[in-house]
Amino acid sequence: MTMSFSRLRPGAFRESAANTTLDDNVVKRKQEKLDKESVVSSVETNHAESSSQHPQEEIPTEDAQRGVKKAEAVTLTWSKTTLIAVFVNVWFLYFVNALQSAISSSLIPFVTSEFSSHSLINVIYIVGSAMSAATYIPLAKVLDVWGRAEGYLIMCIFATLGLILMATCNSLATFCAAHVFYSVGFGGMVFAIGIIVSDASHMKNRALAFAFINTPYIITAFAGAKAAEGFYQDISWRWGYGTFAIIFPVVAAPIFFVLKYNLRKAEKEGLVDREESGRTIFQNIWHYFIEFDIGGVILFSVGLTVFLLPFNLASSAPNGWGSDYIIAMIVVGFVLLVAFSIYEKFLARTPMLDISILTDRTIVGACLLNATYMISYYCWGNYFTSFLQVVNNITIAEAGYISHTFEVVSGLLLLGVGYSMRKTGYFKWLLYIAIPLYILAQGLMIYFRRPNQSVGFLVMCQVFISIGGSVFIMLGQVAVLAAVDHQHVAVALAFLYVVGTIGSALGATICGAIWSNTFRPALMNFLPESELPNIVYIYSDLTTQLSYEVGSPTRIAIQEAYGYAQTRMLAAGTAIMALCFIWTLLIRNINLTKVEQVKGVVF
Repeated sequence: MTMSFSRLRPGAFRESAANTTLDDNVVKRKQEKLDKESVVSSVETNHAESSSQHPQEEIPTEDAQRGVKKAEAVTLTWSKTTLIAVFVNVWFLYFVNALQSAISSSLIPFVTSEFSSHSLINVIYIVGSAMSAATYIPLAKVLDVWGRAEGYLIMCIFATLGLILMATCNSLATFCAAHVFYSVGFGGMVFAIGIIVSDASHMKNRALAFAFINTPYIITAFAGAKAAEGFYQDISWRWGYGTFAIIFPVVAAPIFFVLKYNLRKAEKEGLVDREESGRTIFQNIWHYFIEFDIGGVILFSVGLTVFLLPFNLASSAPNGWGSDYIIAMIVVGFVLLVAFSIYEKFLARTPMLDISILTDRTIVGACLLNATYMISYYCWGNYFTSFLQVVNNITIAEAGYISHTFEVVSGLLLLGVGYSMRKTGYFKWLLYIAIPLYILAQGLMIYFRRPNQSVGFLVMCQVFISIGGSVFIMLGQVAVLAAVDHQHVAVALAFLYVVGTIGSALGATICGAIWSNTFRPALMNFLPESELPNIVYIYSDLTTQLSYEVGSPTRIAIQEAYGYAQTRMLAAGTAIMALCFIWTLLIRNINLTKVEQVKGVVF
């Protein structure tokens, strides 16, 4: 671990008084020349020992937004020990988040089945994804305007509230609403942590820092699946969420207090002033309503959700795609998205998206790459654990182990990827390996994702998919962060998250559309005639599907229906990945060692 300072700002030292003598000026110029040659290495060492010894050597960027100034003041104030403590705390926070996420992904099929709505899994994911997508840019503004600690705290509150509501819900509607809080909270918390880690790491080391904090997934990929099985069979799926409603706030709190403590320390040292707006409460409400573009947030989130939902609800509508409310939702959703575009262009005082972000080809290429990967993965991912249990006749834990292969592989691989970026200073060359490998693996899945195929071949394909996918995610973040200065880090990363989340929602929508138009018709073709009256229960309840004995005509029919639907999901996902070759050409091959963003004691 090394520490680094950005280039000294002009005027960082105190100027001489007006009556300074000629000799004094000569001495000063000589001293400034010496400082330019040696100050980087000397300040790095001295500041690590005690930032208060030389408070004028560096100051926060004067023209930056207040949240960015506060972030720079914190890193200029804290010690190397504090930096290490923050990274350790982030690691434990990611461990809790990863364990909870692994448990939740294994439990959700049974939660929806309890409410006889297994086939509506995608509806839950789409609503959560759409609302999360609309949160990232306003959250980026909170982080830039209010501060990192404040934005992080808000997301932790949302995540905790979501866990509590999921543990206590009594209907699918309540669970879906709780999942929105859950998705927004945890998605926003991970985003805020990404910004905090970016503030505390040099660009050439950032991939390695991201890789380190993601290593808990190596453990939780196995522990989470087994824990989910234990909660479901021995206790209750509700405690799978209730337990983390207690644990999560305890683990999340220290980061907030460390940031606030060091900010107070920076204020005492004069690195940043206390904020005094001079506005009344109502003026503050209106100010932040404009600043965070609440109108745009509402139009975007509601429009995207209303537009995507019909693709999953059409199969259960009375007249299918011809149902009045299905047509109305598509039209209303499209109109709201158009209205959002017009509002952002002509009416919004502080638009959600910065035009400079939209015109940088590296950022556009990285975002399109991320979105394409998300669409491809979520074309089939949401029903994968159900497929494994029904078709391959494995337990909840074993299905979780296979589906979480990504976390294990990425946790190990990304450490090597991050180190290679640190040593070479470049990242684009990795895409030329990852894209062909991912397409090959997902193409092989089309053949092996059928009944009577070896689980070993599925695991092999999952490993190759995980190698490619983990590289996509890491390189997307590095590319957008390397293309901007420190002031635009939050907005650039938010744009990546927005596009990626929309991609996952679109992928889930495609998945739901294929599922509803293939699985149920396939059941009607394959099921014995005596079981056709039960088709509604078989279609909508995973527990019912698993209740039929392995080898029985009904179980075989269900397995064939799964295979028929899954191969078509995978074909759609594989086809769209070809676009990634085009998006790669847009990304510049940036030298990470030459990107200066952060100040103070950093990794």
